[in-house]
Amino acid sequence: MQYGFLLDHRRCIGCHACTVACKSENDVPLGSFRTWVKYQEKGRFPAVKRHVAVLRCNHCTKAPCVTICPVNALEKRKDGIVDLDRDACIGCRACMQGCPYDAIYLNEDTGAAEKCHYCAHRIEKQLEPACVVVCPESAIVAGDLHDPKSKISQMLKEHEGETLQRRVEQNTGPNVHYLGVEPTLLKPGEAERPQTYIWSDRPPHKSEPWPEELPLEPDTRTVLDAGHKVEWGWHVSLYLVTKGLSAGAALLSPFAAFFALPEGFLRDYMPEMASLFFLVATTVLLVHDLARPWLFFRLLTRPNTRSWLVKGGWILTAAGLGLVGAMAARFFELDELAQTLRWVNAVLGLGVAGYTAFLFQQCEGRDLWQSPLVLPHLLVQAVLCGAALFLPFSLAPQLLAVLLVGALNLHLLLVVVERVKNHPTANARQAAAFLPVIAAGPIPRAMHVGNALGVVLPCVLLVVAVVANMPLLVAPAAMLALFGLWLWEHAFVRAGQLPPLS
Repeated sequence: MQYGFLLDHRRCIGCHACTVACKSENDVPLGSFRTWVKYQEKGRFPAVKRHVAVLRCNHCTKAPCVTICPVNALEKRKDGIVDLDRDACIGCRACMQGCPYDAIYLNEDTGAAEKCHYCAHRIEKQLEPACVVVCPESAIVAGDLHDPKSKISQMLKEHEGETLQRRVEQNTGPNVHYLGVEPTLLKPGEAERPQTYIWSDRPPHKSEPWPEELPLEPDTRTVLDAGHKVEWGWHVSLYLVTKGLSAGAALLSPFAAFFALPEGFLRDYMPEMASLFFLVATTVLLVHDLARPWLFFRLLTRPNTRSWLVKGGWILTAAGLGLVGAMAARFFELDELAQTLRWVNAVLGLGVAGYTAFLFQQCEGRDLWQSPLVLPHLLVQAVLCGAALFLPFSLAPQLLAVLLVGALNLHLLLVVVERVKNHPTANARQAAAFLPVIAAGPIPRAMHVGNALGVVLPCVLLVVAVVANMPLLVAPAAMLALFGLWLWEHAFVRAGQLPPLS
């Protein structure tokens, strides 16, 4: 059994009755939508035609929001409805990154995510969803797609080959079908989005100008649409840096003597203490970013083992235990055990550095983050962070300087390749276009400054420090490298969320 919708845009008049009924039935807060009507105008005056599309949750066959939710707040019911338990939600907004359709929003009053649930409370009483009941043109057809006798199945069979679905390339199996819709309405980013809509200014959540290199459908403008915020901000970009520092310290800890860290505390304890400090900082950032931080314990009490947010938590916990174990072994003068645990922690450091790549793979709404370069890039960043962390303490910084310069240049190479390589989907191409190496606009400028301050300048300072024997330049170079890395992370995280999904 699979409930779904057929939206017949041959009949739809764009009256918003479905939106109003949905808001009334489900107490949807002001500024948020479970279903909304998008307006698009095509042509030039006086030959202009307005097209409309009704957008909502697709109740996917393979719902990525269900997979990524760390606390099982979302479920795929036996009847095919994707439902959400608001009381269980911790407000991590991972489901919003997993949804390719912008169908989930955060209720700012409650801190919980919400979405269309097919009016499940009505379905269970043999009633139709509220939007279906109020539509004056019977343009919304609801029913069981697996029942060949249902009206929706019969209409789909009658109009086989004529219907469209949204973003089928994500392989989610969307169960909302569109009949008679203007195709560009279902291709986000192809129409111009002016600053002013027909009744209001465009929501200000994504203020960056649309990249000039991205082609737009001629004489096609989106003139009304719902606004969707950038949900993951500085917490996530900073978390990537602190996590990289923790992972890098653990990765390089077995080589503390080789990198000429002074004997005593700096060689025996500093790598573990620094790694543990940044591991705790990473955890604090993750919890603080929750809309309901006081419910973080649900990651332990009701974990979704398919979510890489949960798996990442396990990796962070194992890394923390390994670090404490290595310090305890050193304290009790079990030096061989402590060194062995450093190698174990180095392996765990790889997991700490890299698990975010697998989390990003579950973000079906952010194709840029699903790039195969993300995993190797995170590992390179961990080496970069570890070298920058150890460098100011080394008695002979030449080796660490070479390692840091190499990691910085490899990081820059991956940045450039990510920008210029052929991206497989329109969403990925749109997001990557917000990351030119040199251009105007907030995100490009952050990336350009990051490359200059975080790669070029540190490399110059390190070469001068080694060649001219000026060790005072080492610490500023390391700090600039980390600052530049944070600018890149901020640009990458934000750019992935800028292209419209609806």
